[in-house]
Amino acid sequence: MNKDQIRGRVEEIKGKVKEAVGVVLDDDALEIEGNVQKNVGKVQAGFGDLKEDIKKDD
Repeated sequence: MNKDQIRGRVEEIKGKVKEAVGVVLDDDALEIEGNVQKNVGKVQAGFGDLKEDIKKDD
């Protein structure tokens, strides 16, 4: 695993938690912020996965 994979997955988890808290507290802004953070984490983790795939092909 590389840094992008780890950081991306951490951000994804933090975003899921924020999103859930936003739902429980009925805070639309927090829910949206969590959703965005979760998706940014997915992209970063995907980028890390791509880097690993390229590294394995060498």
